[in-house]
Amino acid sequence: MESRTPTVRRAVPNLRTDAPAENRAFYGLLGFEEVMDHGWITTLASPTAPTAQLSLMSTDLTAPVVPDLSIEVEDVDAAYETVRASGAEIVHPLTDEAWGVRRFFARDPDGRVVNVLGHRG
Repeated sequence: MESRTPTVRRAVPNLRTDAPAENRAFYGLLGFEEVMDHGWITTLASPTAPTAQLSLMSTDLTAPVVPDLSIEVEDVDAAYETVRASGAEIVHPLTDEAWGVRRFFARDPDGRVVNVLGHRG
């Protein structure tokens, strides 16, 4: 099977926090505004550059760990096959989530957990 390099739509750092309200206020001082809040994850974005984002996470609702980074790709299934074929550790399997994304987690060579996702149509 030939691997294909995924098309990246955005990359978002995930900041683990037990103080989401305080962090939301702090990053608001830097111009970020809330664009999503599921209770356990809040995403903030720049109103002038909407792909400039960061997420504040207290936990992950369905996965075993809070990922360090989220990368949205155009074709998450192809990305999963490429990463799996490389031998990288899959931390959380390819899953359709109730909030409209399909995702998996993989561990990078330095041990960071990367949430690779695509939005379902």
